[in-house]
Amino acid sequence: MDGEISPAEVEELLHSDDPPRIVDIRQPASFSRGHIPGSENIPFNQLASKVASLEGAAHIVTVCPHGQASVQAARLIKSYEGTGDARVDSMEGGLTAWDGDLESEVEQAAADEGPDAPF
Repeated sequence: MDGEISPAEVEELLHSDDPPRIVDIRQPASFSRGHIPGSENIPFNQLASKVASLEGAAHIVTVCPHGQASVQAARLIKSYEGTGDARVDSMEGGLTAWDGDLESEVEQAAADEGPDAPF
């Protein structure tokens, strides 16, 4: 792990030309209720078996509810040979410290159902 990064820095990087890969390590149900836009869900208990999917990333930021488990996730990712050259940070304070917008799959599903019937 390279260090911790503030939520404000993460938000700024998301709007840059080369945004980091945001890895949300919560369970799918929590992720679907609200997550940082563009983030991907790899639950902590599946991270060891799915870390290879992060190969080739230049910068990875791990996210959890309070910024504690994401430190462990960042260490695991950094220790993997295929991501050893990547910058790997944990977002300090987790999602409770995030002031930016959240994307929700629940809202997306409702939006995809089409307009309400006029009658």
